[in-house]
Amino acid sequence: MLVASQSCNKSEEIFDDDTPTDEPTPDEPAAPAIPQNQTIVVEFTPAPGQFVGDAKMGYDGSETTPEAAVGYAQKRLDSGDYLSLGAWGGFVVVRFADGLTNAEGFDFAIRGNAFDGSSEPGIVSVMPDDNRNGLADDIWYELRGSEHDTPSTLRHYQITYYRPTAENLPVEWTDNQGDSGTVDYLGDFHPQPFYYPTWIAAASLTLSGTRLAPRTENIDGVWTNGNCAWGYADNFGSDRHPDRPADNQFDIAHAIDNDGNAVELSKIDFVRVQTGICAKGGIIGEVSTEIRAIFALH
Repeated sequence: MLVASQSCNKSEEIFDDDTPTDEPTPDEPAAPAIPQNQTIVVEFTPAPGQFVGDAKMGYDGSETTPEAAVGYAQKRLDSGDYLSLGAWGGFVVVRFADGLTNAEGFDFAIRGNAFDGSSEPGIVSVMPDDNRNGLADDIWYELRGSEHDTPSTLRHYQITYYRPTAENLPVEWTDNQGDSGTVDYLGDFHPQPFYYPTWIAAASLTLSGTRLAPRTENIDGVWTNGNCAWGYADNFGSDRHPDRPADNQFDIAHAIDNDGNAVELSKIDFVRVQTGICAKGGIIGEVSTEIRAIFALH
């Protein structure tokens, strides 16, 4: 979800403020090339959301199996089009073909579409392929961000979404905190009949992870999503690349275990990005992390 005041067509425009538009003059150095996606998608499980299944987001109706969903996600990232992860908990898992070594400083970057006042932070986790079977079936290590130690951050959060029983209905959810709500149906802007992923066969989808405190506000009629300081994808934070402000940079040295303790990883193979906030903003809809590429920095 991009934040805007005029309509819910908030994410139908890619913000390419990191893309050079002018040809260099003979006295100017050429702008550095913008890195392209360097990862292989191995799983795409978005939470329900207004962009899931939307033809304007590149869906063509053939995404009825997990394999087809992976193909869709790979195409989006390879072409630089943003991939929406849906409401809280939706995620994508990618693999670096040759792994990625933990070097000094930032190791990889994730391109989003955040700008100041429009951040939809995604939790980033990494995994080494310890058993060397090429599958993301080892241990996930979250990368610590600025909200790691704040009381409002919930670890071990869990939410269950329920498939609507008919077309054009909101998606209901319950969580492990005793709360419930809906992902609203916004048919005037995103008229696909279901916001629940068509390739999820079960009638309910349970997702788990870390939940950040909502930052969604309506200020004088304008919906905004506040920024986190650093450590999250699709976030207008201090870790943005100095030459490419849409790219958040990440350091493998920030890895923590399931109890929040620091761990040392010499190399990783997989990266997971997961929508980190459970909130919505009227006709703007649900907060949903969007990414456009993942690539190494060394």
